[in-house]
Amino acid sequence: MRIAIQGEPGSFSHEAALGLIADAVIVPCALSAEVFKELVEESVDAAVIPIENSLAGSVLEHFDLLLQHDVKVVSESLLRIRHNLIALPGTTIHDIDRVFSHPVALAQCRRFLAQHPKMESYAYYDTAGSVKQLVELRDKRAGAIASEAAAHYYGAEILCSGIEDNPENYTRFFLVRRASEAVTNPDSNKISIAFSVENRPGSLVEALNELSALGTNLTKIESRPVHGKPWEYVFYVDCQLASIKGGAQAIRALSPHCAMVKELGTYREATKPQSID
Repeated sequence: MRIAIQGEPGSFSHEAALGLIADAVIVPCALSAEVFKELVEESVDAAVIPIENSLAGSVLEHFDLLLQHDVKVVSESLLRIRHNLIALPGTTIHDIDRVFSHPVALAQCRRFLAQHPKMESYAYYDTAGSVKQLVELRDKRAGAIASEAAAHYYGAEILCSGIEDNPENYTRFFLVRRASEAVTNPDSNKISIAFSVENRPGSLVEALNELSALGTNLTKIESRPVHGKPWEYVFYVDCQLASIKGGAQAIRALSPHCAMVKELGTYREATKPQSID
């Protein structure tokens, strides 16, 4: 199976994709929009995208892309995010005066960077891409913050491991297929839905009350602006289901109260992986 990811080989998305489909052929893309383009144009079989980090919050662009395209979420996973300071072989921590990584990764390692004031941090488009860059440039004054897999993939060396501020750092990933090819797991117990309501008092409450009446457990709600319609919003919700039938019931219950309802996917909820000490 060919799976598109945003980022370079060795990224956390790469690791998550192999965790979901062990023998997948990874197709790296520079931009998230390119990931979805590859999927809908049938250049790949599926895509793996990060949707939420336990510390940094939601990846908002990916909600918009899920709504815009005829795709479905078929599975989710949780990946423990462990950041490492990576450099060229033979480099010492005292040699490094600048560090590159994705802005979210840099933000999650503030304590380590504060303890090493000599290291000036620079935002880069991808964690694994920052390792790829330092190896290509052979820059022994530069370091990167990325995964262990990225260090191994590019032949770099880990100088310090586990440098994130908070060890309870997890990212939730979605496995996405074209809607025409998506197969729902019969053991599914979770649904993701996008909907919009009329701009009048109580309309959102009415919609949420319908979900509550079904006995679903609302685990997440996110609002996003509707492009071209100022002050109108699309709401994204995740709900735990008592059974797979609850998903269809939720869609039917919302429809009379909403201008738009779209099921983004019904899938088996991922369990939290064991923390790595």
